[in-house]
Amino acid sequence: MSRAILVITVGVLVCCLPVRADEIQFRNGDRLSGQIVRLTEGKLVLKSQVAGEVTVNLSDIRTFSSDGPIEIHLEDGTVLHQPVTAAEPNEFAIAAGTPLRPQSFKLADIASINPPPKPQPKWTGSLSGAVSSTHGNTTAESVTASVNVSRRSEKDRTTAAADYGKSDRKDPDTGEEETTEDWWRARAEYDYFFTKKFFGFGNARYERDDIAQLDRRVVVGGGAGYQWIETDATAFSTGFGLASLYEKFDNQEDSNSELSFQAGYNLNKRLGKNLRFLHDLTYYPSLEEFSDYYLTTTGELRTNLTKSLFASFKAIFNYDASPAPDQGSTDVKYLLGVGLTF
Repeated sequence: MSRAILVITVGVLVCCLPVRADEIQFRNGDRLSGQIVRLTEGKLVLKSQVAGEVTVNLSDIRTFSSDGPIEIHLEDGTVLHQPVTAAEPNEFAIAAGTPLRPQSFKLADIASINPPPKPQPKWTGSLSGAVSSTHGNTTAESVTASVNVSRRSEKDRTTAAADYGKSDRKDPDTGEEETTEDWWRARAEYDYFFTKKFFGFGNARYERDDIAQLDRRVVVGGGAGYQWIETDATAFSTGFGLASLYEKFDNQEDSNSELSFQAGYNLNKRLGKNLRFLHDLTYYPSLEEFSDYYLTTTGELRTNLTKSLFASFKAIFNYDASPAPDQGSTDVKYLLGVGLTF
């Protein structure tokens, strides 16, 4: 009998113990208990046994507490992973007995709570091109192609791109074939982010143009950059540094090698639901004589035809203050075609 009474007594005591839970205290004095699920973009989700998942604005919360450890990410990059207690208005606190000393934090400093795992970085890019063939009074063939790839993680970014163009035509009188365009270029850059905005970079560029008598142009450099904006709608960054520029022309025995300053920017701007504008520019003035410079810029309008298919119009402008003998300083190329994103 005494054993049965003991069991009943223990059961009653257990049932009388308070059920602990996370709790939110609102500015108007109301309280809501349950389990804190997450907080992202200023919205806190709490799972209540009675009301289910409830979403509240962080701006409406006076303070809050948790029964167990929760993962809190602050705006300055600090990550807390322990129980928290209620504090003064607009604050929360870490109690004594945690790995950190007792202290309070501002609610406004919270970036997220229990954020979902970040997606693994992956390579993305696009491939576009165009082919034309004309026969009859005029016989001509041309092909252009472009490829761009990039990979972005929290700490670094890798980008690479290449463009190619070739055109041939046949003289209707002599029947001889003439190449009117034969060029290609490739470039790559690696950016390492020391903060969310500030990064260091290393880049390289290789170009060749038979019509411009350019056997090769090789540029290798590095410097520092700043990511002013990085959203799906707009991405804009600038960079400054030094570069080693080497040029060799087909109709000139001597090559040109010099140390240059480099400055440039990259813009990716969504203009509408299905229209996007991409633009980059890089300027390489010689450190010995600023009037001797190489400038290259690319502008592209891209419109979506389907989820992965797009049409694009690209213009490439190059200016070399010291071109090959008997050649002009300016080269402008136009590429019109369709492409795929991946």
